[in-house]
Amino acid sequence: MERPQRIVRDALGEISIPADAYYGAQTARALHNFPISHLRLPRSFIRAQGIVKWAAAAAHKELGVMEPAKADAICRAADEVMDGRLDDWFVVDVYQAGAGTSQNMNANEVIAARAAELLGGERGDVRLVHPNDDVNRSQSTNDTFHIAMNIAGLELLAHGLDPALRRLAAALRGKAAEFSHIVKAGRTHLQDAVPLRLGDEFGAWAHNVERHRAWIEQAAANLLWLGFGGNAVGTGINAPPGFAEVAVRKVAEKTGFAFRLAEDPFAFNQNPDEVVYVSGALRNLALALQRIANDVRLLASGPRTGLAEIELPAVQPGSSIMPGKVNPVMAEMLNMVAYQVQGCDTTIALAGGAGQLELNVMMPVMAANFLHEITILTTAVDAFTERCVLGIRADAARCRAYAERSLALATALNTTIGYDQAAQVVKRALADGTSLRDACLALGIDAAVADRVLDVDALSRVVPRTLAPSVGAEPAD
Repeated sequence: MERPQRIVRDALGEISIPADAYYGAQTARALHNFPISHLRLPRSFIRAQGIVKWAAAAAHKELGVMEPAKADAICRAADEVMDGRLDDWFVVDVYQAGAGTSQNMNANEVIAARAAELLGGERGDVRLVHPNDDVNRSQSTNDTFHIAMNIAGLELLAHGLDPALRRLAAALRGKAAEFSHIVKAGRTHLQDAVPLRLGDEFGAWAHNVERHRAWIEQAAANLLWLGFGGNAVGTGINAPPGFAEVAVRKVAEKTGFAFRLAEDPFAFNQNPDEVVYVSGALRNLALALQRIANDVRLLASGPRTGLAEIELPAVQPGSSIMPGKVNPVMAEMLNMVAYQVQGCDTTIALAGGAGQLELNVMMPVMAANFLHEITILTTAVDAFTERCVLGIRADAARCRAYAERSLALATALNTTIGYDQAAQVVKRALADGTSLRDACLALGIDAAVADRVLDVDALSRVVPRTLAPSVGAEPAD
């Protein structure tokens, strides 16, 4: 049975859409023009669009340039967009008209149609609420798409990724404390090195996660600048005096973040560079997570023919052919996400450099990749924390055995017998297939000296140090 249709109009003429659709003619044309990927911009972006349209209508009401009833209806419809109640009608493909004109009009049409209903009219009655004249008033795609991208990114970072990174760092810190007594062999160049504590290895991972979390937070502060009132090119054409200031204040009130007006509206319209900047910080985080995942996989390799210093939780069978095999699947997943984030960042960087004159038209693909990388980092970090890190167990005996067999312990002999004689000890141990202690005795080195110098517990303790104050820091009282 054919779906009932109705006729709508835009500047190009008439077009048929489903009778129950909240979108209008321009969205319908985008559906016809861009059947590219069947991917849409995510819920986080649609929510941000709702915030932008709500703030604009609320500002118009406060400034007395829009009828209060109409402004209230637009705000109520925008609230429904924020809450996800109209998501089914945001239908434009990610790969769409440059700058996001189709996406902006999709929001304008849906909100206008719903606002008309709230005023007692029929869905899509543009005489009651017009998509361009009312919902898009004092705005352009060129500024509002960029604004929505910043809002959506900051909300995802603050409410999603930042807490996830805090949980991962806390889990790693917990394991660092749990494993603080376990001596193990260090490895550099994938070769034996001097011993350390397994807890110090986990603590280093935690510290690195904490550093990247702080760096992302610093970068994300640049998303707080919003270019309201710039409109098409930055001049603020068609916007009433005071609109930009009130609109950005409304966004801050709605979100709880200290959004502020962009210092230069022309620069804001031309350059979504803060997104490129934050994405670079996310790429760096992905590289750090990739390294942690690789280390986890190495340390858990085995169980009989690998390092097997740690044991990961068995969350699923590892092979369709080898019975009993358990793979480091959560670390593998984290690796895949890290690679995808690097791909997203490459797209964002290339698109960010593609601006021309007064506008960067590549913002839809930037927004899609930016919000995607934040989302998958958040979910992947949480899954890795919950289903891998928190359940890691250590094989203390195996760790110690490796440490005691490591020929790199000869480093500790340097200060007692000198580098050259220590090298002879290593050569003797290799030739005879014995321990360093036995090689020391064979070369006439006192047993008490060998025992004292080659004590792995002592060698793995961190040497106390006094941290110098940072440059420019005030001296303590």
